Amino acid sequence: MQICIYRGGERVVGRSGVGQAIRHQTECLDRCKIPVSRRLTPDTAAVHINTVLPDSVLAALWAHLRGRKVIWYGHSTMEDFRRSFRGSDLLAPLFRRWLIFCYRRGDLVITPTEYSRRLLETYGLRRPVYSLSNGVDTEYFRPDPALRKSFRSRYGLSEEDRVVISVGHTIARKGLVDFLELARRMPETRFLWFGWTDPRLLPREILDALDNAPANVRFPGYVDREQLREAYCGADVFAFLSHEETEGIVVLEALACGIPTVLRDIPVYEGWLEHGRQVYKAKDLEEIQRAVAGLLDGTLPDLRAAGRETAVSRSLEAVGARLCGIYQREGILRRGTRGALAQPAAGGGILP
Repeated sequence: MQICIYRGGERVVGRSGVGQAIRHQTECLDRCKIPVSRRLTPDTAAVHINTVLPDSVLAALWAHLRGRKVIWYGHSTMEDFRRSFRGSDLLAPLFRRWLIFCYRRGDLVITPTEYSRRLLETYGLRRPVYSLSNGVDTEYFRPDPALRKSFRSRYGLSEEDRVVISVGHTIARKGLVDFLELARRMPETRFLWFGWTDPRLLPREILDALDNAPANVRFPGYVDREQLREAYCGADVFAFLSHEETEGIVVLEALACGIPTVLRDIPVYEGWLEHGRQVYKAKDLEEIQRAVAGLLDGTLPDLRAAGRETAVSRSLEAVGARLCGIYQREGILRRGTRGALAQPAAGGGILP
């Protein structure tokens, strides 16, 4: 028996958190000894769908026609669609209706956090909604002092340079404007933003902010996971100033690598990240600046060990075990077994 992870639209989302989540699901199931396929076959017990593109709806309908259960991952909400791309605020209510239509095509919905679960439950989905972290590969993302040197060499930074990084699309929701203003207020510190968004999708205010970025900010663009790991291990502070998230895979990666972390104080972190325990949270730019400066100066307590511990609690192995529990509850995986999926309904077919 197999789980099919539908990969339609992966070219569109491959460089986003959704693309990373698809890869994590494959790895989670592999570590739990559950076979994974890219297509629906006679051995498929259930289908994972991660995007809300039109082809995903067709894939869900096809899977149901073949008697397979559909697990729809709720990575997106109306709330995190706002302040993203050109026209997103205007389209947000319509996007919410589309999300409801899509998620109702699943037999159950899995979303990364309790916060996003509570949001989706207000949508009236009439489907079971589970919270389950996207997870992080803590074997790959881990503290490595040797990577500090390679990171600084790659970007022409000295050992004495104080370096703050952030990761994500260059959009307002990710806190880009505050990140640039923070750099403007701290001219002796070096700032790097990893990630890229097609300028044609960005509103004028963000294009202007990018054009007028202070001289101590660099934009390396989208980088592979190896260079991203270098950055987590080689910089001094990770400042993730996003206004809205369903989880934030990059936060888990940063914590796993042991970089001191400053987050905007938003509801998604409630219940699993505490201010002063694993991270420092800040409500506004003044608090953000104080926290970043305190970490750079060494005047704030070191929280890296607790941060790493939290990341390990959401490792791919841990998430895979919890996913198996959801399978058991929904009758996809036989109770008391691991890797033994329930017999699918008769009939084969190839997922289009």
